[in-house]
Amino acid sequence: MSDLDKLTPRVDESVYETDEPVLYRVEDGIAILTMTRPKYNNVQNSQMTYALDECFSRAMSDDDVKVIMLTATGKHFSAGHDIGTPGRDVNKTFERKSLWWDHTNKPGGEFLYAREQEVYLNMCRRWREMPKPTIAVVQGGCIAGGLMLAWVCDFIVASDDAFFQDPVVRMGIPGVEYFAHAFEMHPRIAKEFLMLGDRMPAARAYELGMVNRVVPRDELQDAALKMAQRIATQPRMGLALTKQAINHIEDLQGKRTGMDAAFAWHHFAHVHNEQVSGDKLAGFDGKAMAAKNKAEASAGDKS
Repeated sequence: MSDLDKLTPRVDESVYETDEPVLYRVEDGIAILTMTRPKYNNVQNSQMTYALDECFSRAMSDDDVKVIMLTATGKHFSAGHDIGTPGRDVNKTFERKSLWWDHTNKPGGEFLYAREQEVYLNMCRRWREMPKPTIAVVQGGCIAGGLMLAWVCDFIVASDDAFFQDPVVRMGIPGVEYFAHAFEMHPRIAKEFLMLGDRMPAARAYELGMVNRVVPRDELQDAALKMAQRIATQPRMGLALTKQAINHIEDLQGKRTGMDAAFAWHHFAHVHNEQVSGDKLAGFDGKAMAAKNKAEASAGDKS
């Protein structure tokens, strides 16, 4: 056994504020998944990611479910990855869903590379490829890792106060791990989105074709449910084949291979950050990122 194989797993000190980060219910053939970390704006730790996967799998196994809705409690859909709450469980081992090894006892860049293959890139690809149609129901902020959850869905219905943002370039990182930016918007707009890091209002996202519907916030759930009910009247196999065909065209255009390259650059950035600053996230945590976001948004409003 090599010295690397003898590395001691990192200590998990996470404390969860809830045992149910995702709720599941079925209503008239529509599975409704609800993220429930409103105290922390539904940031994603591994507990939530694996709970989402379990709920998606449950919906896939239920022949009575025709469409899946992904919703969230609280002010925001999702403020991204958990990089600072007591429930940040980056050092915790879970039963993995893809054939990658455990990350917790791995050295250097392998630690995050293995973890994020599992909980972000591969998990999101699993969800994108589900044959049943999915609808993201977005209110408030959909930021960084929150984009992944919306972008894997076939439809996005947003409230008129929703906004989309990927500000991680300030960490020296070229966008979130599930790098679909240049497919969700024109490449020139994607560069603006990333390099400026500004909030994109739902109305502009609709103009760009990233969002299907924009409705008043108090009508958001009903509008998404009505869309789901209409889709559910279509034959199951017809829906599955249509989704498969369009996803296949995207992959022929380079979505999957481009994402693989961007994921590699993403992890080069983590290692570079650690060598330069001593921290994989260039010294940012959740509070620092939120404060910077608010400051820049306020400055933008005054300009």
